[in-house]
Amino acid sequence: MRVLGIETSCDETAVSVVEDGRRILSNVIASQVEMHARYGGVVPEVASRQHVLEMVPALEEALGRAGLDWGGLDAIAVTNGPGLAGALLVGVNTAKALALSTGLPLMGINHLEGHVYANWLEDADPESECGFPLMCLIASGGHTDLLLMEDHGRYTLLGRTRDDAAGEAFDKAARILGLGFPGGPEVQRAAQDATGEMSLPRAWMRGTHDFSFSGLKTAILHAARKEGIYPPQEDTPPDARLVREMAYAFQMSVADVMAVKTLEAAHKHGARGVMLGGGVAANAMLRQVLREKSTLPVFIPSPRLCTDNGAMIASCAYFRSSQGVGDGWDMDVYPSLHLG
Repeated sequence: MRVLGIETSCDETAVSVVEDGRRILSNVIASQVEMHARYGGVVPEVASRQHVLEMVPALEEALGRAGLDWGGLDAIAVTNGPGLAGALLVGVNTAKALALSTGLPLMGINHLEGHVYANWLEDADPESECGFPLMCLIASGGHTDLLLMEDHGRYTLLGRTRDDAAGEAFDKAARILGLGFPGGPEVQRAAQDATGEMSLPRAWMRGTHDFSFSGLKTAILHAARKEGIYPPQEDTPPDARLVREMAYAFQMSVADVMAVKTLEAAHKHGARGVMLGGGVAANAMLRQVLREKSTLPVFIPSPRLCTDNGAMIASCAYFRSSQGVGDGWDMDVYPSLHLG
């Protein structure tokens, strides 16, 4: 079964063809990072307009790389939430038009569930390697959710952030330290040569599986002000060593809390393995800390599949279709859609 997956929830126009939920035949991503970097964040209207411009070329390239025409596909899948409303509409309306013109089944996919299924791509198979239930940590610019996956399509939400999502916190920390956008890769790059001499607080939220990053954000703001890094001085560049140490301390605080709380939840709820998903899952320190602390099998997609992509949407659609899930022409977008 070959599924065309379309993803336009934020600032990537992504189209992919995946066979049987596991084999990537093509994976095209038109990123808007450089376009939004000048604003320090994603501008929704700009993102929506760029999706319109990029969609047809991305579709053509995805089919070309897969060596297929429309007759070689079995279904059309698209992200219909959560995300930016205007951006989602571009993808959903494109998918509806394609399904109508080709007669192929149409499937709306939860973006968060798509991140879970990135773990089934590139030769990984959590179900056969350790089995359900699986603990899922989805960490991105808009979400930090901890879910118990009991079977395909069955999730229980155990915890989430009470304030900033992890990716959003990275963006704010990068802005405080005078780094670029998006914040995650910039903070990781700045922290590479740090000695680890500085430490920042950790919000453990004892007794819950929830997360909180607002206090950490405030702590790095106060530290940057104390050292004269923030606000930036026009005539005096920031001390590069201090920026490196603060970036490392921030990153370590986030990775430590996320790894420990995920593993605590996994053991408490009898999970057989742990899965990561979302853009923050590409962070090298989080990946390292989780693997070092875990006694359970850990599944983490390659960095290219942690960020938004169409392959994860197509993979999810394959497994959902086996349960008889499908959508009609009344399918809408749900910017605040939840999972679990």
